[in-house]
Amino acid sequence: MQPLKDRVILVTGGAKRIGRGIALRLAREGARVAIHYHHSEAEARATAAECGDAPIFRANLERVGEIETLFADVEAHFGRIDGLVNNAARFTRFDPLKITEADWDFIHSVNLKATFFCCQQAARRMMAPEVDPRGGRIVTISSLGGIRAWPEHAHYCASKAGVIMLTRALAQAFAPHVTVNSVAPGVIPMDPPDERTLKLISRTPAGRGGTADEIADAVVYFLTASDFVTGQVLAVDGGLSQK
Repeated sequence: MQPLKDRVILVTGGAKRIGRGIALRLAREGARVAIHYHHSEAEARATAAECGDAPIFRANLERVGEIETLFADVEAHFGRIDGLVNNAARFTRFDPLKITEADWDFIHSVNLKATFFCCQQAARRMMAPEVDPRGGRIVTISSLGGIRAWPEHAHYCASKAGVIMLTRALAQAFAPHVTVNSVAPGVIPMDPPDERTLKLISRTPAGRGGTADEIADAVVYFLTASDFVTGQVLAVDGGLSQK
């Protein structure tokens, strides 16, 4: 049995890294995946090909109008939206004393503002009268940085802590028709990992970095869990948040 078979699930930032891993996993689970991208068209097409020629949708998530168009296009293509994985995000590193307004907005416009408006667009469709009786499922991708303070990433930490509280608030607002939960990844290394990543891995009780498929495990759980599981944050971090 495949609980996600034929469920329509949009993955934002689905072209690369964690988003790609989630999209591939959902396709293996039988879901009908919609892949969002902004600049990474070639990567999005490659991921889509591995997802059974899934459709791709371009949008600049900084702009609410483009978010609205994105959801309208996905709905027009599939006829409905059953699940949303809010994965798209940005990450930069600055001394907090040197962060500018532009630096702040660059992070928050996608990490927090876009996450809210994507949730809003998804929930409006999932809560429609003709919605699937199983209800809708929203999963936000937050971060260990939303749980633990990273001094040189104050703006990023603030955005991801906001995602966690947004998840909890929307879980109440959208209940009982739509569940909203969050996965908080720990260290998911790039290849090759940088010095900061190696230091974090050395402090991780599991003794290694994580993988995109391990994040996808948690996403699949929330997408298939009952409506009694909502407003929750699951850290998939090898125990690093406990140190």
